[in-house]
Amino acid sequence: MTDVVLTRADQQRERVLSLSAEIFSRRGFRATSMNEIAAAVGLSKPTLYHYFRSKEELLVRIYSDVLDESRVLAEEVVAQAPTAFAAIRELISSRVAYTCRHQELLKVCFEEEHELPADLAEHLLMRRHAFEDLFLSALNRHLDEHPEIAIGMTPRVYVNMCLGAVNWTYKWFRASGPATPEQLGEQMAASLTASLEPA
Repeated sequence: MTDVVLTRADQQRERVLSLSAEIFSRRGFRATSMNEIAAAVGLSKPTLYHYFRSKEELLVRIYSDVLDESRVLAEEVVAQAPTAFAAIRELISSRVAYTCRHQELLKVCFEEEHELPADLAEHLLMRRHAFEDLFLSALNRHLDEHPEIAIGMTPRVYVNMCLGAVNWTYKWFRASGPATPEQLGEQMAASLTASLEPA
């Protein structure tokens, strides 16, 4: 990917987003005030409003950025994988690693989803399906190439099962544990795709 040079204003916005996600994760969206965010960032409240007009706008941007980054990473995985099976393994593995390395962000996205403005929520949730659709497409290709493989459920249910296990890691992963995010990703990918191994 091409490196993007951020302006000072862009850097400040990213800092506001990062600290806001941290506070939302710790205190919850409703319990957090713009005053608290401004104090954490070291900005006056009027200056903070120059960057983001409301808590809702901050939440939408956090959610949108995670969706976009997840989609781009998934597209890169699928494009670079030599086989559909390899794509499935890497989609799971990289998603686990991403989730473990961004626990606060994912906690906000999963636990504060109901706080998204109603007029934007449906559009954002549709964008979330982009990752799922890439996974499903790779799975369907793999099953078409290997008709002897039976997974015992519909491909969509299999995808939802895998993503349920993967996404839940934000709840229980500990950096002090025995595995790094990447190692855990590889372990979970191997277990979840055991039934997909070509003969």
